[in-house]
Amino acid sequence: MGSVSADFTGLRRAAPLGDPRLDLCDLYVFQSPTDPERTTLILTANPEAGPLHPKAVYRIGIDNDGDLRNDIAFNFVFSEPTYDGEQPHQRVDVRLALQAEARVESACGSEIFGNVDVSFHGDPHIWRSRGGGFVFFAGARRDASFDSNVIAMAVELPTSYLGAAPDVRIWARCTLRQDGRWVHADRIGHPWVSGFFSTDEELAEFSSGEPNMDRPHWMGHLIELMAETGGYSREEAIDAIEAEGTLPDVLTFNPAKPAAYPNGRALTDDVADYRSRFLTKGQKGFSGLGAPTDLLPEFPYLSDPR
Repeated sequence: MGSVSADFTGLRRAAPLGDPRLDLCDLYVFQSPTDPERTTLILTANPEAGPLHPKAVYRIGIDNDGDLRNDIAFNFVFSEPTYDGEQPHQRVDVRLALQAEARVESACGSEIFGNVDVSFHGDPHIWRSRGGGFVFFAGARRDASFDSNVIAMAVELPTSYLGAAPDVRIWARCTLRQDGRWVHADRIGHPWVSGFFSTDEELAEFSSGEPNMDRPHWMGHLIELMAETGGYSREEAIDAIEAEGTLPDVLTFNPAKPAAYPNGRALTDDVADYRSRFLTKGQKGFSGLGAPTDLLPEFPYLSDPR
């Protein structure tokens, strides 16, 4: 596996394919604080908080039957950006794909929001589907862990639509159309997983894979890492991985229980401290990233950008 950087929390990594537009930052899943019968899904990307890639599909996938294959997918496709001076303008389509359509690489499914504005500045534009079942936002927001801006894609929907029995598994992927083929640039489930890999090559290999292959391909790697960072025995590492559900790299969410990582992920969860203690067997925390204090009380919840 090679030496492990002391910076195992994932603070330092190269952008996927050298392009920050393809960099998935965080994935959140939690009950709406304004309606307990609704669930909020938020995917953030591009730590430079500029327009997203117009040739990529950004996707939140949901498995509700335990086979680690998408049964529901929200696909986000962004237009070519235009500029008014230095101010960017971009639009986005949102498609909802079900069953077999949710598993293909292109942006399949029914359009639920079409050609809507991305909010780079000013008040956030909130979009509601006919009948109000789905609510959507895309635009610049403040990262919930760091004092920097990112681009958020947020969807709120009736919790019953997830089909949780009793839970679901949620992850996100960014796939780029390049030279006539689809290339998996990045993916995200559990927070801070990029720190599990000591080289960009290892991380790229992981990011291009599918969750249903995580355990056979990466279990040994993670056990080795935990032995090095926390002195875990093989049995202790396996027990910790099983308890968290670290592999496969998907968030498990039971909406009947409060969202708090690793049951989903709330915007106030201190996942940096959690991940550091996980890897060091409780020996080392990660201080200095306090919970955000200026979250919005209503959708899209993430703080206004600076």
